[in-house]
Amino acid sequence: MNHYSWLGEVSDKVSDKKRKLKVLHTSDWHIGRTLYGRKRYEEFDAFLNWLFDTIMQQGVDLLLVAGDIFDTSTPSNRAQALYYRFLCRVATSSCRHVVVIAGNHDSPSFLNAPKELLKSLDVHVVGDMSIGIDEELLLLTDQHGEPDCLVCATPYLRDRDIRMVEAGESIDDKERKIIEGIQQHYVQVVALAEQKRSDLALDIPLIVMGHLFTAGGQTIDGDGVRELYVGSLAHVTGSIFPENLDYLALGHLHVPQKVGGSEVMRYSGSPIAMGFGEAKQTKSVCLVEFTGRHAEVCLINVPCFQQLEQIKGDAQQLEARMLELSVSQTVIWLEILYEGDELIGELRAALDAIIEGTQLEILRVKNKRVADKVLNQMHQDETLADLDVDDVFERCLIAHDVPEQQRPELLSAYKESLAALYEDDCRAE
Repeated sequence: MNHYSWLGEVSDKVSDKKRKLKVLHTSDWHIGRTLYGRKRYEEFDAFLNWLFDTIMQQGVDLLLVAGDIFDTSTPSNRAQALYYRFLCRVATSSCRHVVVIAGNHDSPSFLNAPKELLKSLDVHVVGDMSIGIDEELLLLTDQHGEPDCLVCATPYLRDRDIRMVEAGESIDDKERKIIEGIQQHYVQVVALAEQKRSDLALDIPLIVMGHLFTAGGQTIDGDGVRELYVGSLAHVTGSIFPENLDYLALGHLHVPQKVGGSEVMRYSGSPIAMGFGEAKQTKSVCLVEFTGRHAEVCLINVPCFQQLEQIKGDAQQLEARMLELSVSQTVIWLEILYEGDELIGELRAALDAIIEGTQLEILRVKNKRVADKVLNQMHQDETLADLDVDDVFERCLIAHDVPEQQRPELLSAYKESLAALYEDDCRAE
C-alpha cells in the first residue's frame, strides 16, 4: 500500500464516522425538587446513574440537556454535587460533548459561573443571551477534531430579552411583541448556523435547542409547569422555528411529545414524575441517530425510581385500593383524594391505621368534599396546601367584592407579576 492510498483509506474512515452521530436529548431534571416536603435526592441520583449507564451502552456522542436542570435558582449543595459529579463522569465516557441550556427554573448566572472550567470537559453551558447570539452557536467536533454538528443552544428567553416595553401598549401588543421576539431570535441564530455550515462546505446536522411552551403542548395538572409567556401560550406555534433545522430539542413540558406532529421536533419530557399527576406517565429520553443530516428518533424508557399512586374515591374505595397496594414489597408514596359524601372526622388518622405496618406512605390527603365548597368559605380542615396561587388570588378578589367583569384583567396582571418574579435571577449581581 503506498502512502497516498493509506491516507485515502484513513480519510474514508473519518468521513464514515462523521456521517454517524448519536445524540441523547433530555430535559427538566429539576434536581432538588421535593414532593409535599419529602426530599428526593435518591431518585435524582438513581436517574443520573441510569443516564450515565445509558450513554455508555448506547455509545452516545452528544448529550443535550434542554433546561430546568435544577428546581430552583438557589440549588442546595447536595443538588449541585449530583450535577457536577454526573458531568465529571460523562467526561470520562464515550460522550464527546454535553450541551446545557438554562430553563425558567434555573439561575442563568449560577449555570454560567463555571462555564469556562466546564468547557475543558467539553461541557458547553448557555445560561442566557446577554453575551451575544453568536455565543449560542456551537460547532462541535468529532474525535479527530473534524466538524461533527452545529448546535443552536438557545436558553429560556425571558420577557425582557425579547421585547421593549412601551407606555400605553395593550395586552395584544405585548403578546405580538413576545411572539415576534421569539421568532426573530430563532431565525437569527439559525441563519448564523446556516452561514457557518455554508462556510465549512460540510453537510453536517443542525440541531436547535430551546426551553419554552408551544401551542397545543400537553401538560398535566399539578406538574409544576409555569406559564412562560403570560396570555400568549395559545399563539406560540411550532411554525416559529425555521424549517431548515435537522432536529429540535425542547424542554419545559413534562410530557414526552412531538411538536406539530413532527418526528424531529420534540419535548423529551421530565425523567422523573414531578407530582402525582404524572404518576401513570411513561418517562423517556430521546435517542437521535444521525446519518448525515437524516435523523431517526427512538424513545428510551426511564425506569421508575419511586412509585407514586394517586387514589380517589369514597371511604370504601380508598380502603380497597390501599389494601390491594399493601401487598407490595416496594415503598409507595400515596396521595389520597377523598370524594365521598360522608363527613369523616379524623380522616387522616383512619387512613394511617389502614396502612400501618405496610410499605405505603401517605404524603397528602385532600378532602374534596371540603375543597369543593363555595370559594369564599374557608373550612377549618382546609389549608394552603389545598390551594394553588391562582386559587388564593381568586379568594382575594371575591373577599374584596371585585366585580366579575374586572377579574380577567386583574388575573392577567397578577400572572404577569408572578412571571416577572420567577424570572428574577437572585444570584445575579
